[in-house]
Parts: sequence; C-alpha cells; structure tokens
Amino acid sequence: MNALFVEEANRCLQCKNPRCQKYCPIATPIPQVIELYKEGKLMEAGELLFQNNPLSAVCAIVCPHEDQCKGNCIKGIKDRPVDFHEIEKEISQYYIENIQFEEISEKKDDVAIIGGGPAGITIAFILAQRGYDVTIFDAHDKIGGVMRYGIPEYRLPNHLVDIFKEKLVQLGVKIRPNTLIGPVITLDTMFEDGYKAIFIGTGVWNPKPLRIKGETLGNVHYAIDYLKAPEAYDFTGKRVCVIGAGNVAMDASRTAIRSGASDVYVLYRKGFENMPCTKVELQEAKEDGIKFELFKAPLELTKQGVKYIETENATDEEGRIITVNKEGTEGEFPCDVIIIAVSQSPRSNIVSTTKSLDTNRWGLLVTDECGHTTKQGVFASGDVVTGAKTVVQAVATAKVVADEMEKYMLGLRETVEQGV
Repeated sequence: MNALFVEEANRCLQCKNPRCQKYCPIATPIPQVIELYKEGKLMEAGELLFQNNPLSAVCAIVCPHEDQCKGNCIKGIKDRPVDFHEIEKEISQYYIENIQFEEISEKKDDVAIIGGGPAGITIAFILAQRGYDVTIFDAHDKIGGVMRYGIPEYRLPNHLVDIFKEKLVQLGVKIRPNTLIGPVITLDTMFEDGYKAIFIGTGVWNPKPLRIKGETLGNVHYAIDYLKAPEAYDFTGKRVCVIGAGNVAMDASRTAIRSGASDVYVLYRKGFENMPCTKVELQEAKEDGIKFELFKAPLELTKQGVKYIETENATDEEGRIITVNKEGTEGEFPCDVIIIAVSQSPRSNIVSTTKSLDTNRWGLLVTDECGHTTKQGVFASGDVVTGAKTVVQAVATAKVVADEMEKYMLGLRETVEQGV
C-alpha cells in the first residue's frame, strides 16, 4: 500500500451523506472502500469497486474527478479535497491484476455483444459472471473501444486494457476480433444461430466533417482516425493545427506534441470559457506547450494552412450569448498539418442491414430507458445511443441494460417452458 494514499485515506471524514458518492455517476461506495483500504483489505475493497463498476481501474484514471467525487468532497470547502481517485486506482489495479475468475460450467443462454468498448465489456463481465455464454464481436483487432483507440496511451496504458481481455477469457467469454457486423454477419443470422439477446455498443467512429473546401487534402486528418494509431503519422518537426476544443481535440494536440511536432495549435471559434473539454484537460494541454488561436472560425483548408474569419460573442434578441463572424476579418493560419476534431457519429453498417432498427436524426440508435431498441431482442447503450460521453457514464447505463437483458431472456425461457 502506498503510504501517501494511506495518509490521504485518513483525511476522509466518513460523511454520513457522502457528497462524493452522490455525485459519482455510478454511485461508488467511497466511504466503505476507504474503510476497507485503511484496514489493509485491498482485495475486499477491490471486489466492492469491481462489482459496482467493472471498469473502476479505468475510471480512476480517466474520469473528470474535478466534477464528480473530488469536486464535491466536503473537505474541499475549507481544505484540499480527498484524492479518492488515486486510492481507487491503486486498489482497482491491484484487484484486477490479482483476481482469478472461474468460468461457470453450466451455461444459460447465448448472448452476442457487438463492440468491445466500455459498455460492451461491462455487460460481458456482468452476464458472464451470471452464467451466460457471451461472445464479443469487435471491428478492431483488439477490444477496448475508445479506451484503446480513442484515449491516448500516455493517459491510459493499453496494458491495463489488455488485462480486461484476460479476465473476460477466464470467465469463458469468446472474442471475435476484426469482425464488422453488417456486411457479412447480420443481426438476423445471429438470432438464427441461437443468440437469445444481442447488445450493440459500437461507439461513434465516423468523424464529423466541417463540410468546407479542402477536407480531402493530403495534409488534413480527422482526430478520431489519428488517435487510433498515431504511430502511423509522421508529424516530426511539423507545425500542427487542431480544429476543435473538446477532449478529443486536446488528446490529439497533446499526442501530436509528443510525436515530435514542432508546434501544435488549437484553433477554436470561441473563447476558453466556452470550450467543451474539461478544465483539467485544458490545463494539461497548456502545460504541454499547446498554443491556442481563439475566436477564429475555419472557412477553407489549404495545403498552406487554414483560412478563417474572426468571430466575437454577441447577445441576441432573447439575451443569449451567441458567436458571430466579424465581417472583413478573413485571414490564413499557416501550418503543415490540419487535424479536425469536431465530434463523431456512428457507423451505419448494422442499421443498413437490419429492419426495424430505428435511429434518430443524428444516426444514433433509439432506445428506451432500459436499453431496448426498436427491434425485439436487441439492446444498445453507450456512445452509439447518446453520442460521445465518459467511460463511467457508459458503465452506469450498461449495468441497467445488463439487468434488462437478463430479464428479457428469463422471460423467453418461461414462455418456452409454458409452451406458449
């Protein structure tokens, strides 16, 4: 046990109504975990964390703690808040590295999980531990989804994601990599092969275009593609401009500077206070030497850089703050490489080959609050339903969906047994 973290645990006030737990999207039982940790019961604390959140080891690293547990710690009012996420990281990693799962021999129904990202992995752990025969289908060569291909290695080491695969295999989960559902295997053929329930957690992997001239040029890339395999790009000594200011934009810019770019700039049409990235991501980007070009909206992408127009904040007739272009302020920002990071959308390969599977106007799957899609026996959650969200939000919803999938399969079994 880390002596510094033990000291940190001793600072916890053990509040009767813990705000840290209340503002955690998955209601992590923080006071109980800290008590077990103080008693040196790492495996017990780890099991408590894992059963509440199978991806606790990841969330301890990538969650926006300043808005959740840490940001709502009562100690933070007059003192420094308790860094619970550091304690959680030590406990969770120790647990997942040391636990040895055993496969349940008598299997229940077959379950298909499409997409091995945070939501899919969570449901796989839950249902496999309950005795269901789970198969994960993933379009990539390795599972992990956004944890592997969206969050940079310097933030979330891939070896940690690899451990989750190892533990899933221990539970008997089968994994089919490099398998894109839709073109060859469809949902209907999966049902024909005996799967009783199918979960879709394919994420959002199509980059959203700016829809301006120049996006097909050789010096232009999309952030979601770049982050999948940054080693495939050579930005050494180059001046890079990232368009956008969300967490993906910060990840892309910080990865580029680590990959040898001479200078990296973030070009954004609003100000710092309007950026959708977290405050921590922004601060760390600044510390990494990322520079910012604010109140500039891109008009055209060229081989020499980004043509833009300056913008400013204004107030509309209803008193709302809006961003408008300033006429006559066009300019060009010179750079060698342009990375577009302005959101993502889901692929259509499953929807285009499946009847009765509805999407909304953004291409996201339509579900009810329990994850039922408009096609019977098919469930979905995560980014493919909500758009890009945090890992912990994906896990929290996936837990609800896992329960609902089991309820659905039990209902099917009762119907068969009753001969209906």
